[in-house]
Amino acid sequence: MTNIAFVGTGYVADYYMTTLRNYPELRLKGVWDRDPQRLRQFCTFYSLEAYAGLEELLHDDSVDIVVNLTTPESHFAVNKAALDAGKHVYCEKPMAMSVEEAETLAHLAGEKNLLLCGAPANGLSDAFLLTRGLMEKGEIGRPNLVYAEMDDGPVFRGNWHQWRSRSGAPWPGLHEFEVGCTLEHAGYALSWLYGLFGPIVHVAASSALTFRDKGVGDHKLGPDFSVGCLTFRSGVVARLTSGLAAPRDRSLTILGEKGSLTVRDLWDNRSAVSLLRDYRRSLLDILADGLENRLGRKLPVRFYRGQTVRYPRGKAAAQVPPYPSKIDFARGIQAQADGIRSGQPPLFSGRVSLHLTEIILALSSGQHDHTVKNLP
Repeated sequence: MTNIAFVGTGYVADYYMTTLRNYPELRLKGVWDRDPQRLRQFCTFYSLEAYAGLEELLHDDSVDIVVNLTTPESHFAVNKAALDAGKHVYCEKPMAMSVEEAETLAHLAGEKNLLLCGAPANGLSDAFLLTRGLMEKGEIGRPNLVYAEMDDGPVFRGNWHQWRSRSGAPWPGLHEFEVGCTLEHAGYALSWLYGLFGPIVHVAASSALTFRDKGVGDHKLGPDFSVGCLTFRSGVVARLTSGLAAPRDRSLTILGEKGSLTVRDLWDNRSAVSLLRDYRRSLLDILADGLENRLGRKLPVRFYRGQTVRYPRGKAAAQVPPYPSKIDFARGIQAQADGIRSGQPPLFSGRVSLHLTEIILALSSGQHDHTVKNLP
């Protein structure tokens, strides 16, 4: 049994509560939030114990892992306090708001022999394992080029003021607009990209605030569009686009020497995965192309080239939140707990978390020519 404690009970905390049920060996000892009203609401809904303060939580000797679910600007302070208290840390993205702060945390964790792990956990999903297995079998040959999309749609045009989590937390729309699309969403693609292709050595990026009026007054807003060209040490090149304005698209397309793979939704633990071998066009492709040529226009639907790959039988699907966030959020904490027991650090820990934090910050700031210094 591994004991954990939550710092932060906002919107995302409900996703963790939903998926903790998948891992009975994780025991939630208690939670704390700086908002007393929100803390009471969360604890009442889930019948949980509340800590009187952060210090009480950090000095609970029975807690093994502190799960940091606070807002990004609080991540560094909470992470450092937890590490100083001798706790392992699992942190929502990003680890910190500057590379220097992230380096401080990684060094401190190593010095204290503690595991510092970072979300998101979708890089451990069933869809990821299926995709990696197909690549390891050589189904598409050597991968050369990747297109990663992380556009969440024009959410600022929706009724986001009315969105609530299961336990009643409001969706933090204003804060998401202030932080920007890259810090909020790029990590979901980067967890896959690193897991499949390894370290990134160079970033060429651009970001912009393209829709300045999001109905939140004169607040300073972060970018709602960013694009980066990532060069991997393995030789693969990827384009990663993040946004809060373009139509929703969270797909990943991997182009190899012998074929391609398309993952339809990186936020879906068991997303459909399509395999196209030898770039042979299917009958549907031929018919669709012929119809478009006859009509003289593109059809208003997207065809996923290739055959949909079946998931292996026998393994029960994990319980996940409803669409669109169908991610097994607690899987990352379970991987960390396994790593603590075995002495084998999980993939997204230590210097890898530091590496991905540097990439996310470079993308968010729109650094046109960034050579990555923190390589795992």
